[in-house]
Amino acid sequence: MERQGNAPPDDIPIVLAREGHHGPVIHAANRAARLNGINPGSRVVDMRAICPELQVEYADPAGDRAALDRLVLWARRWCPWTVRDGESGLILDTTGSDHLLGGEAAMLVEMETQLSLLGLSAQLAVAPTWGAAWALARFGPVRSVCGSDEVGVKLGALPVTGLRLDGETVLLLRRLGLKTIGAVMDVPRLSLTRRFVKAGLEANPLMRLDQALDKLAEPVASVDAQPRFRVQSRLAEPIFDPTPYLPELCENLCEALKQAGQGCRRLHLTVYRTDGDVSHVDVATSATTRDPGHLHGLFRDKVERINPGFGFDLITLEAGSVEEMHERQNRLDGGSDDDLHLTRLVDRLSAKFGPHAVTRPVLRESHVPERAEGQVAALAAMAVAGEAPAKERPLRLFDHPEEVRVLYAVPEGPPAQFIWRRQTHRVARYAGPERIAPEWWKDRPGTRLRDYFKVEDQAGRRLWLYREGLHEDGRGGDPRWFVHGCFA
Repeated sequence: MERQGNAPPDDIPIVLAREGHHGPVIHAANRAARLNGINPGSRVVDMRAICPELQVEYADPAGDRAALDRLVLWARRWCPWTVRDGESGLILDTTGSDHLLGGEAAMLVEMETQLSLLGLSAQLAVAPTWGAAWALARFGPVRSVCGSDEVGVKLGALPVTGLRLDGETVLLLRRLGLKTIGAVMDVPRLSLTRRFVKAGLEANPLMRLDQALDKLAEPVASVDAQPRFRVQSRLAEPIFDPTPYLPELCENLCEALKQAGQGCRRLHLTVYRTDGDVSHVDVATSATTRDPGHLHGLFRDKVERINPGFGFDLITLEAGSVEEMHERQNRLDGGSDDDLHLTRLVDRLSAKFGPHAVTRPVLRESHVPERAEGQVAALAAMAVAGEAPAKERPLRLFDHPEEVRVLYAVPEGPPAQFIWRRQTHRVARYAGPERIAPEWWKDRPGTRLRDYFKVEDQAGRRLWLYREGLHEDGRGGDPRWFVHGCFA
């Protein structure tokens, strides 16, 4: 099914499901599904019984929240104050902005059009308060415009769930016969105050009602967009090489990052040619930095790839992957030692030979030695998490264990002598065994367990041996011996 940029047909009941205590439950439903009596929280198997043509897709709550956070910033084309409202909505403070779009009704049409171009269907409402807009958008018409003198009338016909209350409070109000917001308005305030005097905001219908009717303030606390750090150099006449301008651009950008207490892990260099074409060069670092000299050096072998055409008259440099960065004092004189020599070397080699040419080891979640370590691009290694093994491991681990021929072995212990690489080694001392069982979720059936020994031969060479299998374990013949690594 195509998802991005293609909204599902309005007449097909579609739901998103998530795992519940007794199987999948409905997480969200489109309008067609709700008209068929399907509501969030119900079991999928029960809803299929009443709606056989129901289409089910699994929800991605974390992805939905991330997408909604991006949509919050995207919606600032209509007003400067936007915020995410729960798990499925946006609140926009359009005060003073609606007249720029021809009024509130025209603004809603524009919003619906732009959202539909993104493949999103929406229910929109404009009201004097957050609470009133929330209720009308979810329980009112598809597009609703509510004036200050109409709030009480339009909210009165809506169900009591429009007051943003928790499930237990809604159930209690319905048992008391209060099924609409208008019914709650008709109840004396003193009675509601006595009943919900100690209730929190989500369980107090009186406070929610006051917010919806503009008797209790509820301002929109808009989130701040991530600051953009960008510098540029406008040229009086076209040039063909941006190299002379890069040091100053890097200095200015790093100074702006320092003032904000930030660092970056990517730089985007853009040159605007006089013929209208644009060229880009990107560099990355393995650690957050704002050192102008180091960042300038990463462009040394990449600027030559720019096709200048007939020349360019505008150069911009923008920081990407911006992260918080603080100066740390580790010397008595107040300065700090530069401990990033290794990361700088990694950055220079990656810039010269490509991001995948330089790798570093990272830990994996596995107790099998050859699976507990992997290789990733050095620039991406900082994002890989892992824990160091609790047991001592060899400094050098062979890519493939090398089989040895045992001359004499102690039962359930290490070999007394073995032949490895055509040489006979006599075991002087050993430690172990350390038993490592197969990973049943990865290994084939019949994979034998391993008993590892740290042994030292007569020449002082320390090796890591393991015995594969046990006598009469039912998974093969006699055990086999392997050398898997060397200790320092």
